[in-house]
Amino acid sequence: MSQLENWSPRVLAAVRIIVALLFMEHGLMKLFAFPAAIPGLPSPLPGIMLAAALIEIVGGAMIALGLFTRAAAFICSGEMAAAYFMFHAPQSFWPAVNQGDAAILFCFVFLYLAFAGAGAWSVDAQRA
Repeated sequence: MSQLENWSPRVLAAVRIIVALLFMEHGLMKLFAFPAAIPGLPSPLPGIMLAAALIEIVGGAMIALGLFTRAAAFICSGEMAAAYFMFHAPQSFWPAVNQGDAAILFCFVFLYLAFAGAGAWSVDAQRA
């Protein structure tokens, strides 16, 4: 096994943690305007945006901790796919124009985690 392969579970965990924390930030901005408010966001949040914020905060926390990672990542991936096709794609075909590139990246990283698992440094690894 090469040095790179030896580090694979730890790098997977680092990617999982960083992506999950960035994902949580989106939910925190929607729900608590932290670390900043989203300009033009309706108050109170419509039901679908409230559900999205809760998935982003709770799902992101679970993925960051590596707790039920596969299930949480699958749900978060689906939320991002729905967000892209409901809110971004109708604005333009091009993700850079419709500002959906982050939704696409989150969707596919979470889809990968649903199949790959949490890697090292996770509650899932400790439970196994």
